[in-house]
Amino acid sequence: MQQKENSTSISSLPQLTFCRLRTHQWCFILFNVLLFHALLFGADLLEEYFLRSLPLSYTDAKVLEIRERARKLDTDPLKANLSKSYTTSSAGACSDQEVFLLVLVCSSPENRTRRNMIRQTWGNVTDTRGYAVLTLFALGKPASVITQLEINEESQEHRDIIEGSFIDSPATQTQKIVMSMEWTVTFCPHARYILKTNEEMFVSIPSLVGYLLSLTQLEDIYIGRVIHQAVPDRDPESPGFVPISQYPEDFYPDYCSGTAFIVSQDVARKVYVATKEVPVSVPPDIFVGICAKKAGITPIHSSRFSGEKHIRYNRCCYKFIFTSSNMKEDELFKDWREVSDGKDCSLLETYYGLVSCRVLTYFDKFKQFNIDTIKNEALHFAD
Repeated sequence: MQQKENSTSISSLPQLTFCRLRTHQWCFILFNVLLFHALLFGADLLEEYFLRSLPLSYTDAKVLEIRERARKLDTDPLKANLSKSYTTSSAGACSDQEVFLLVLVCSSPENRTRRNMIRQTWGNVTDTRGYAVLTLFALGKPASVITQLEINEESQEHRDIIEGSFIDSPATQTQKIVMSMEWTVTFCPHARYILKTNEEMFVSIPSLVGYLLSLTQLEDIYIGRVIHQAVPDRDPESPGFVPISQYPEDFYPDYCSGTAFIVSQDVARKVYVATKEVPVSVPPDIFVGICAKKAGITPIHSSRFSGEKHIRYNRCCYKFIFTSSNMKEDELFKDWREVSDGKDCSLLETYYGLVSCRVLTYFDKFKQFNIDTIKNEALHFAD
């Protein structure tokens, strides 16, 4: 009996000790908890609330002109030049439905396997909360005749290919953006929002639609992971070289990462009109940012867009975020099955999921940094 009492009193000691912590000990614990969260989420909070771009003024005559031309844009001439602009247009894809979210996935002509993966996973979502979602693929012409025949067959089967009349290459990615905007305003003018993304991304369509439904601002929507004060590449040997004659400023205007961003229909029209004023030699995401600035549109930052980062998987985390980059094939199928299981996450589960995937993502970055450092040292030693 005495042994039992002793064991009971011993087992309650940790609880008693924890409850009897002194004030300075409680403060130390609280400080460390706050520090942990500040390190984990501080950068996102700074970007979200303190680094917002100031709203642009509409008093500039050129801005007002672009916005007015966008409002009065006549798309009939664009429809008349259909055969000149597109090899495959899928012009009727939007005609019979009121689309809430149009998803345009920029893809390489040869990547049919990747497009099929998207069709079987997140691109298979056609309705969320009663709102229509349509996913299409934007690409240029392949250099190979055989690949072109395969694309023709793929287009006949799925009716979701928009193929421009230009050769698809790293140098024509900005043309692909222009083509995507032109197609949107011409053949899908009633789509409320347009998501431009890339084929290596995971996109949480339900999470994104839920966010868009909560917006109170209905026009001038240009949302993504905002890049601040990017510097033009002045190296003539670099593939991304931008000469001073093409863009003389020291910094690019704020723009959304090209991995994934959302624009409203009116912004698609304004950006398309502004494309005539901007050289296509700049990278595609920066090109959109410059066009947006010329049209008086300010990018809106959301840390739920991953940018170029791959977010380590957690079911509730992936239900909350909008995108994750660099998805492997087996990973995409597995993660999609779990995320689309219909089970909701509680607030506590979402919190734990965000902490978990954020910590693991930082570990991945740290490991990659160490690997890159070792490689650089090895190369230096070899030299």
